[in-house]
Amino acid sequence: MESRVLSRATTTTTTISSLRRSPLENHQNVSFISLKPIGAVGEGGNVIWGRQLRPALLLESSNAPAGLFAGKKEILRPILATASSPAEGSDSAGEAAPVRFFDRYPALVTGFFFFMWYFLNVIFNILNKRIYNYFPYPYFVSVIHLLVGVVYCLVSWAVGLPKRAPIDSKLLKLLIPVAVCHALGHVTSNVSFAAVAVSFTHTIKALEPFFNAAASQFILGQQLPLTLWLSLAPVVIGVSMASLTELSFNWTGFISAMISNISFTYRSIYSKKAMTDMDSTNIYAYISIIALFVCIPPAIIVEGPQLIKHGLSDAISKVGMVKFISDLFWVGMFYHLYNQLATNTLERVAPLTHAVGNVLKRVFVIGFSILAFGNKISTQTGIGTVIAIAGVAAYSYIKAQMEEEKRQMKAA
Repeated sequence: MESRVLSRATTTTTTISSLRRSPLENHQNVSFISLKPIGAVGEGGNVIWGRQLRPALLLESSNAPAGLFAGKKEILRPILATASSPAEGSDSAGEAAPVRFFDRYPALVTGFFFFMWYFLNVIFNILNKRIYNYFPYPYFVSVIHLLVGVVYCLVSWAVGLPKRAPIDSKLLKLLIPVAVCHALGHVTSNVSFAAVAVSFTHTIKALEPFFNAAASQFILGQQLPLTLWLSLAPVVIGVSMASLTELSFNWTGFISAMISNISFTYRSIYSKKAMTDMDSTNIYAYISIIALFVCIPPAIIVEGPQLIKHGLSDAISKVGMVKFISDLFWVGMFYHLYNQLATNTLERVAPLTHAVGNVLKRVFVIGFSILAFGNKISTQTGIGTVIAIAGVAAYSYIKAQMEEEKRQMKAA
């Protein structure tokens, strides 16, 4: 009995051993196929016949002798699928992928962005001033500018162009000061546009770099070189010359333009504190929404009674209901689109190009507004405007050079 049990145990052990024996031990001639990797897969695994396996698990699950894979550092890799054809977008046939138009002609595309930025800005300023000639209510028109832009943003988000970026309470608190300054600067700019000639408002707004430099020096504590301050002297002198002999001058237009400069300066300061990873299109959309809510109460308080009493009826009687609504809609669209195009354009170019572009934009707006409305300007006003623009150009060039040097130092 005892011998029979031992015999059966031996037989069972032998059978189990043979079952556990790796196929590699049963075949002397083993060949390996050199396979190509198909790229990184999650957790470092390899895709083999549609499954994701990890090399460590493959080795642990095999019972091959310890010395069998000695000296083999490379783990078997799957064969790259060769079933893909050129029709499926593969480059295996040696055909190069087609180069997009935007990648082939980048300079042409950037030039188109600049053209559209200037074109929309000029059209906005001309149409805006024409509305004020028969409807002098800048607070209400400012609300319409932002309202049309907000509707445009909401529709763009609804169709996913662009996809709406989520916002939290922390980012909202950072954007509120930016939006308040944006709203104040926008309204006071429109008050100035309604009160004086467009060319004169833009001449006053040429002082914005002076306020930016002063804020950087005395509020942010950034030490600015003497050359930068000297470049601002022609700006101040030129604006002073233009203001003294400007035929359309009045204190409402002048003070409003100055408040606009200060507001946009503080907007720049708060924008630096609100730096975020969110794209500029979504940031501008959120700022527009907040600014709209900021602009509505002053418009109701300052202009509400006059609008209800005779403002709207007078405008409709002068140009008709269809033209009045159409003008308000299109001036809002041009306002939003030129700001969005400006952002998209400035993202494509270097700081120096950006600075030159801003100066040329102001020259275009002043020149075309004079031609469109036939504004008469004195010789002294013309000379002062040219001096102011030249000073802005010099300041922008020096400032851009400073920014480029900082960027290179950080890169190094």
